Amino acid sequence: MKKLLLYLFSGIILLVVFLLFNTFRMSSRQVDSEPIEKVAFSDQVFENLSKSIQFQTISFSEDTPPDSAIFFGFHRFLEETFPLIHSNLKLEKINTYSLLYTWEGSDPSLKPIILMSHQDVVPVDAPTLSQWEAPPFSGKITDTHIIGRGTMDDKGTLMGVLEAVEKLLSEGFQPKRTIYIASGHDEEVGGPKGAGKIAEHLKTQGVEALMTLDEGGYFAEGMIPGLNNPVAMINLAEKGFASFRLIVRTNGGHSSAPPKENTIGILAKAIVDLENNQLPYKLIPPIIEQLEYLGPELPFPNRLFFANPWLFKKPILEALNAHTTTAPTIIDGGVKNNVIPTVAEATINFRILPGETIESVQAHIESVVSDTVKVEPVGFLTNPSGVSSTDSEAYEVVQKTIRGLHPEVLVVPGLLGGATDSRYFQEISEQVYRFYPIRINNESMTRFHGIDEKISKDNYLEIIQFSYHLIKNFQE
Repeated sequence: MKKLLLYLFSGIILLVVFLLFNTFRMSSRQVDSEPIEKVAFSDQVFENLSKSIQFQTISFSEDTPPDSAIFFGFHRFLEETFPLIHSNLKLEKINTYSLLYTWEGSDPSLKPIILMSHQDVVPVDAPTLSQWEAPPFSGKITDTHIIGRGTMDDKGTLMGVLEAVEKLLSEGFQPKRTIYIASGHDEEVGGPKGAGKIAEHLKTQGVEALMTLDEGGYFAEGMIPGLNNPVAMINLAEKGFASFRLIVRTNGGHSSAPPKENTIGILAKAIVDLENNQLPYKLIPPIIEQLEYLGPELPFPNRLFFANPWLFKKPILEALNAHTTTAPTIIDGGVKNNVIPTVAEATINFRILPGETIESVQAHIESVVSDTVKVEPVGFLTNPSGVSSTDSEAYEVVQKTIRGLHPEVLVVPGLLGGATDSRYFQEISEQVYRFYPIRINNESMTRFHGIDEKISKDNYLEIIQFSYHLIKNFQE
């Protein structure tokens, strides 16, 4: 018995030593960077963003065509607002509404970079209008903010990049490396007719970019327990997107004599079974790197967890939502309260973890639900993106630009749960990153696609400054 206790005690000591060794071995991955002097921008940039918001460039659905009058009006506005861009850069309209600007570099041996954004916005729910501080398409400017649909997603980025380029042109700046500015018109409904066509066009031109940068990353403020510094989340990859319709068909009948298996009951059980049998959490490369970058900056107890994911994997991965998620989003069935329907349907949305596919998710669904439930894909579907590297020239430039402008900010790679237009550019770009310095906290996160979307003036200037200096830093 004593020997057993001795072995047990020795094992515990070895485990503690191993855990502590891993914890103390973690060292900061943050890079030093020379402080960057900020340039001055006038208050006109706020007026310009405000006017851009007033164009209701809404994407309603995959099947609803863009409002040509509104989109063309927006394009005319851009031409008037940025005259140097439109006289010095080549502009191509791809698939009528999407924009591709080319700023030719002086050194064709250098691979180009692609800066992305999108023109379209999501609709506003009419019942929520009274909850907005100002009408969502008014572009109201207050002492501190610009209010309106698109300020955060994604006209703030589009206008910020264009303001930076216009400023550089006014200073006589000539890039060595060619710069593409790509702006799709249908990102909010998947982007196949916008960014998808831009990427196809660039591929036919033989473009091989060093980097593509799009939305999807941000400055996270107060969102990580134990960490006071803002965190710049540069997302290296994004989950896939797929919805599947579950369809149940029976003979129906009168509600006074219900069958043992009711149409809606079968469907409800299928939904519950899927929620109770979700795909597993996995420790994949973007998450591994996130732990390696974030861990050293955390207080000791948190760092112990991040340094030893093999032991504390479950709570960490759950906190990071590192699995393919399952979300019932639409349900339909029944025509009258005393009639058992012959057909009932539900739509389940999945955000697919890298390493899994649309096909593997469908196979999972079919293995979980009853054979009486038909499963079919519906709407826009896309597999997870590839995973970009933190060990690249492009990543180094991005993080040095962030740290040069914001030395207090910690740069951390990650995985984006949503989908962006950038996934279309994987074939023509060595690295694809998702980041612009939009500041997000637990409160403002709900403003994306939500009520009272707005951006602070200070934060908008940070987006412009970042874009301005990123372009310059990629020329060195």
